[in-house]
Amino acid sequence: MEITIETTINAPIESVWTAWTTPETIVQWNAASEDWHTTTSRVDLCVGGEFSSRMEAKDGSMGFDFAGIYTRIEKPNLLEAEFGGRMLRVEFSEEYGKTTVRETFEPEDMNSIDMQRAGWQAILDNFKRFVEAK
Repeated sequence: MEITIETTINAPIESVWTAWTTPETIVQWNAASEDWHTTTSRVDLCVGGEFSSRMEAKDGSMGFDFAGIYTRIEKPNLLEAEFGGRMLRVEFSEEYGKTTVRETFEPEDMNSIDMQRAGWQAILDNFKRFVEAK
């Protein structure tokens, strides 16, 4: 089973790609809610390259590293990666100056499908707000 989420951003594809793949911007948008944040981010944007974002509750009560390895890159249209034994595919497509971002990922077993979909969608919605505000 896979989960797919998406959003359409009022920005050109190159701007969206850059915001998605640059550590300095990732730490600004990568959170599902106001009480979480990303404290550090690393991106080695090549096939076989590693990525990692440290996500933490702002009160310090919990945190985790979202990390993996890029398995396919077609700038600025596609990123595929493996993380924790699961697959992630991010597709970027532009039409009339707007960019649709579609993420497809394999869920984990600890949380419900609905909870995972909502959390990932919240991060994607935060990304959209960040890019459109620039």
